[in-house]
Amino acid sequence: MLLTPALRAQLIANAADPSGDHLPVAKFFNPVGAGVWLATMLDPDGDTLHGIADLDMDCVDYGVFSLAELQGLDVGLKLGVERDILFATTAPISVWIDIADIAGGIRAAERIIARLEREG
Repeated sequence: MLLTPALRAQLIANAADPSGDHLPVAKFFNPVGAGVWLATMLDPDGDTLHGIADLDMDCVDYGVFSLAELQGLDVGLKLGVERDILFATTAPISVWIDIADIAGGIRAAERIIARLEREG
């Protein structure tokens, strides 16, 4: 299960203010290769997530992606996309986008943001 009821509720609540600079609510990743997604909002259709995606192609894209597609993605070794159950952040999505662009991806941005959050 990629989304718990609590995460789903927060993503839907964020969608009530689509112009807001929301905190990423959930991080999804490919456990065996390229692919990281941060979600900030979920449309009422229950499938369309808003956030950023990094497929290790030298760019981080802000846009929409499908929860159903993430759930159905076969990444190899009989595995699928997973949710990082330890993910938490105090940085809004705009900060993630800026740092990911400079650092070269979401994974690199995560290390930088984690250090900044630890150091205050």
